[in-house]
Amino acid sequence: MSPLHTVTISVLVLATIVMTGSSLYLYRTTQTQRDMITGLAAEKQNTEQSLASTTNQLTLERAQASSTIHELSSRLSLTSEELDEIEDDLAREKDRNEDFEDQIKDLAGTVGVLDKLSKTDEELLQKYSKTYFLNENFRPLKLAQIDQDYVFAGKKDQYFHGDAIEHLTDLLDAAKRAGHDIKIISAFRSFEEQVELKGQFSQVYGTGANAFSADQGYSEHQLGTAVDIADSATAGTYTSFATTEAYAWLTENAYRYGFILS
Repeated sequence: MSPLHTVTISVLVLATIVMTGSSLYLYRTTQTQRDMITGLAAEKQNTEQSLASTTNQLTLERAQASSTIHELSSRLSLTSEELDEIEDDLAREKDRNEDFEDQIKDLAGTVGVLDKLSKTDEELLQKYSKTYFLNENFRPLKLAQIDQDYVFAGKKDQYFHGDAIEHLTDLLDAAKRAGHDIKIISAFRSFEEQVELKGQFSQVYGTGANAFSADQGYSEHQLGTAVDIADSATAGTYTSFATTEAYAWLTENAYRYGFILS
């Protein structure tokens, strides 16, 4: 074989080798890309499935959360109404307790006043009648002058039992705070003063005087525990005073200070 032919064969063999190598490289490259695309597709599918599952789970949890929120809102609304009712009940009960406390204080004060009065004089609360009476020499062991602020202007000095005068002034002060200007017309009267007064009434009213004026020895004024009172509007007119608001106030409150109307 000639040298020329040898060269030609060599070139063809080399060309064949190069072409074969290129084809193999392109095949491998293409296969690798296909594998990558397949892997990415699979990964995408897995991601989509995972995302769909997560979305479904979140949707379910959201629905559950909405249901829970609605339930809690309903319970909160009901709880608020119940709380308002409880507060109303508590306020009513508090008012009732305050009323009870006031009543207990009033009763305690009245009992205390009566207890003090009952101990001031052996004859102080005794009921006098035709069987029991005071003689002309009886005078309370303690007499105290009543402040002129509590006495009608122009009246002489007035006296009251020393152990009870504080309760009398407390009564008159309470009446004034309630808007009633009550004044004293007459307080302690001796046996002789009662004789004179009853005589005057008898001359004017005859036997009718017995309806509002006691005989000497039977008057609570001689005990020093009774007063004749009226408000400034009636100015001592007994029949008119009985129709006033001040008189109505006394009928409801005098007992709180140890007094009764007679």
